[in-house]
Amino acid sequence: MNLSKYLTFSVSKRTLLLEAAIIWTFAGGMLLYRGSSMLESSSGFTWGKIIGCICVGLIFFVLVFLKISRKHVYRIITLNGDRHQFYEFFNSRSYLMMFGMISLGVFLRKTSIVPLASLSLAYITMGIPLLFSSFRFYHRWFYYQTAIENSING
Repeated sequence: MNLSKYLTFSVSKRTLLLEAAIIWTFAGGMLLYRGSSMLESSSGFTWGKIIGCICVGLIFFVLVFLKISRKHVYRIITLNGDRHQFYEFFNSRSYLMMFGMISLGVFLRKTSIVPLASLSLAYITMGIPLLFSSFRFYHRWFYYQTAIENSING
């Protein structure tokens, strides 16, 4: 009996798109929550800072995260075969990047190298593009058949 056949959990490409959307939503939401909580506890909350974070976050989304999320969607849609391991919504490089970013965020928060008020603004600023990028995954998940046809036709 091939035990590995029963221990693997394979999913469709459409499910990978939904997984990616949920992960990106969770990451963006967590950064926004932690950032706003830290900002409030550091007595540094002002609407000007929040608006500035939103503006910078949106610029970062347009300049960087649109391209990143487009690449991830394309990679998922063009995977060979119909079924894939549940963790294949990211490639190994993306997992390494995610691990590094989480580690850096925890390190900076625990060591207080960066003042809490400044770190909170960075968290909020990074949460915005992550959250907005998740919408591309939700969109492609919802319109999966259209996404396949578009990737095939150019």
